[in-house]
Amino acid sequence: MAAKRLFQSVAEQIAALIDSGAYPAGTRLPGERELAEKLGVSRVTIREAEIALQAVGRLEIKTGSGVYVSESAPMRDERLPAASAFEVTEARLLVEAEAAALAARNITDEDIEKLGALIDQMASGGEDAANEADEKFHLTIAEASNNAAMVHTIKSLWRMREEIPEVKATYEAVCVHDAETRTDEHRAVYEALKNRAPIDARNAMREHFHRLLETMLEATERLALAEVQQQANESRERFLAGAKIG
Repeated sequence: MAAKRLFQSVAEQIAALIDSGAYPAGTRLPGERELAEKLGVSRVTIREAEIALQAVGRLEIKTGSGVYVSESAPMRDERLPAASAFEVTEARLLVEAEAAALAARNITDEDIEKLGALIDQMASGGEDAANEADEKFHLTIAEASNNAAMVHTIKSLWRMREEIPEVKATYEAVCVHDAETRTDEHRAVYEALKNRAPIDARNAMREHFHRLLETMLEATERLALAEVQQQANESRERFLAGAKIG
């Protein structure tokens, strides 16, 4: 199965035509037959693409009237929630494990080759290169799931990972100390995908995030203990200073 469904590619072509000004806001799109002939696909594919574009606010489908380019901006909320690193990681565990299972059924040989190269980059590159390869690895699997909603969700979770300061700091503190383990876990996911084994892919991705959550808990405990120790030392110093004055 192709890495991207046909209607998704057609939706992107229609969106590009809209962005180029071929179909200005508020105007009616050509009929399904005309668009199908123009883009070389079936009317069913055109219909699926239009429904997908309506879902993201690019088009308005009016029964009995036609399909119109939306006059409002696409629906998008750029604000990120006040999520913790644990919440983001829990969500990633749930979503990305299922994305891996779907990808195992749909992934192409080209994607498998790309994932293998990204693992090599994680293992041999510097910290920045490894982090870049890590993100590309997960997004490649998301796209191989052939589920547009899944891809959008996983990209949103990566935004939280990178753009919420507390989350980003936590990930940086954890990932820098477990690069070898992280690479091994990604390799386990890769092997399951290479074997087209959905259950193994799901379990390997779950193991990766379970271990990440445990590492985060350990790091948080160490930080909490350090803060308690510091507070105790400060209290002791104040007590001793007060005793000397007395």
